[in-house]
Amino acid sequence: MILSMTGYGKASAEYGSKKITAEIKSVNSKALDLQTRIAPIYREKEMELRGMISQQLERGKVDFSLYIERDDENAATPINRSVLKGYIEQIRSIADEFDIDEPEEEWFPTLLRLPDVLTRSEVVELTDEEWAVARNVAAKAIQALMDFRRQEGAALQKKFAEKIANITALLAQIEPFEKARVEKIRSRIVEGLQAIPEVQVDQNRLEQEMIYYIEKLDINEEKQRLANHLRYFTETMESGHGQGKKLGFIAQEMGREINTTGSKSNIAEMQNIVVKMKDELEQIKEQVLNVM
Repeated sequence: MILSMTGYGKASAEYGSKKITAEIKSVNSKALDLQTRIAPIYREKEMELRGMISQQLERGKVDFSLYIERDDENAATPINRSVLKGYIEQIRSIADEFDIDEPEEEWFPTLLRLPDVLTRSEVVELTDEEWAVARNVAAKAIQALMDFRRQEGAALQKKFAEKIANITALLAQIEPFEKARVEKIRSRIVEGLQAIPEVQVDQNRLEQEMIYYIEKLDINEEKQRLANHLRYFTETMESGHGQGKKLGFIAQEMGREINTTGSKSNIAEMQNIVVKMKDELEQIKEQVLNVM
């Protein structure tokens, strides 16, 4: 079973007056590209969180967030009364000393913008109990993303199986045209020579050259290699996850054999089949980029 690199997961839990939430999403990437946004209280655990994520998610551009929502009345940042009082006393003292009138308009908004007026004076420490809850939330979000990746991977595998079957069926459709193609080539060469009456043709030499030319247009090896690649793609796909790069390489080799078959075809019926095979393969190449 293959896994998609696209996924999303989210989990939440209540701890006291807090709601701890973890969100994680991923898209395709050549390697693991991890970006994190973590609430300040959990920053000390960032390396542990990164380890949890990288252990499960081998590839992909990943965005992970761990944040807190507060429901209590203390969620608002408190006004530091002592600092505010100090600013007011200093302003009034300066006004008296320099004989300056105090502001007549409302100057409370100005006071609130002064340094350290709106600050939390308490230092919050992360407890083992809270971290256990937060870590479990992160683990559940990662697991939700992995479940999403499996579902997407199953859909991709089904699509790949359909495309491989289509290419296999198209490959079989080429065979009836091969014998007719040889006869058409032979007839075309003979007719071309007969159109030049003054040319004397050595029939033995003509047969030798014709055999050599037809052998160069033979596609049996290409057909056999393509069939092997199709079978190998299916086996690799069913062998387990983490095969995205390998499937991409196999698809490239399939493309080479299909292109060579097209260049050797020489008749419209076979070339039309090759175009259909290319279309099926292109859809595989587009989607294989999402496979982990």
